Amino acid sequence: MLDQALARDIIAAVDAGFDEQVRETAALTAIPSLRGQEASAQDFMAAQYRRRGLSVDHWKIEVADIQHLPGFSPVAISYDNAYNVVGTHRPREKKGRSLILNGHIDVVPTGPADLWTRPPFDVYEKEGWLYGRGGGDMKAGLYANLAAFDALARLGLQPAAEVYQQSVVEEECTGNGALACLQRGYRGEAAIIPEPMGDCVLSGQLGVMWFQVKVRGKPVHVAYAGTGSNAIEAAWPVIQALHELEESWNAARHEMWQEHRHPINFVVSKIAGGDWTSSVPAWCTFDMRISFFPGMELERVRREVEETVRKASAKHSFLANNPPEVVYHGFQAEPYVVKDADAALACLEGAHRLAFNAELSRVATTATTDARFFGLYADTPALVYGPLAEDIHGFDERVNLDSLRKITQGIALFMADWCGVEKRH
Repeated sequence: MLDQALARDIIAAVDAGFDEQVRETAALTAIPSLRGQEASAQDFMAAQYRRRGLSVDHWKIEVADIQHLPGFSPVAISYDNAYNVVGTHRPREKKGRSLILNGHIDVVPTGPADLWTRPPFDVYEKEGWLYGRGGGDMKAGLYANLAAFDALARLGLQPAAEVYQQSVVEEECTGNGALACLQRGYRGEAAIIPEPMGDCVLSGQLGVMWFQVKVRGKPVHVAYAGTGSNAIEAAWPVIQALHELEESWNAARHEMWQEHRHPINFVVSKIAGGDWTSSVPAWCTFDMRISFFPGMELERVRREVEETVRKASAKHSFLANNPPEVVYHGFQAEPYVVKDADAALACLEGAHRLAFNAELSRVATTATTDARFFGLYADTPALVYGPLAEDIHGFDERVNLDSLRKITQGIALFMADWCGVEKRH
């Protein structure tokens, strides 16, 4: 149990540094770190870690090092610019339990810039919110990990156990950045990931899978369209069949997701096809992101997807003899459920109570996070606990600053309780 006087001091120390925290979070958010373009933002994080005297490990991820490991997701783009950064704190004398503070630096594409109120990386504050692509998901949380560490330093204290500050890539498409940290040997007795959970803690997350369906057609001049096979039009019945599979999975339900009206979502997220306006298209490729409940193994999910595509294609005169190809890339993410009786969860509940003067609510998400790597493959309780954010992956993404302040207090209080504290010098 954390000393009450120390807890009050930690809360005040977070408040004292919060203006600086917001400035640095804004500076980080202003650095575009789309997939394959994260290097500058990772340089920023490496400099932040060094400034605090942490030992910095800044390395390029090699696919060959991780592709054999459980949890690996296949990649379709170059890793030439895929760098992770870890800053390590080691105590003078270990008295407490070690901790991983993890966050991802990569952000999703912005979409059309003219649909934003201001340019996506023109970061600004308004009425208690910080706006900008990636601020909510999840640079505010990533920097909160550092700000929590700073709060202890402001009191002349430091964690009395190892703390690993991790800034990783690839969370938005594979999770291979977090996996690379495990391959590198980083282990802790608990992990916190400040994804935008709306001041709640994750109780469970669905499995997520990405794949492409490559549909072929028979090209002819449009003057004789009836003698060909239109690959774009043929893709639609296949998509409809996959949505029927989606509804059958939703009908099965799961006790953790009873409050969600439609937890399983199949989304056609990209589509391309055809080569010439006056030719019947010979090809169409669509990308789909799907999700699935705990208890459904990856092989079963792939089998049901492929069987659905096969059955839909069998009803089409051309596709029956030229079936589409299903290609897996990106997320092959297993579901993850947090253990109720875990000591780390109890510790976080106490820290949250002090920061928010309220009980910590739990929420089951219909998305995935990097928590699965720690919980499933490293026997490490992973707590996803972060601020309120809105319009993540959308336009005018924003994170609530008062929520961020209290979440930072919660993380700092958890760190002090979980790791213990010692004098810095």
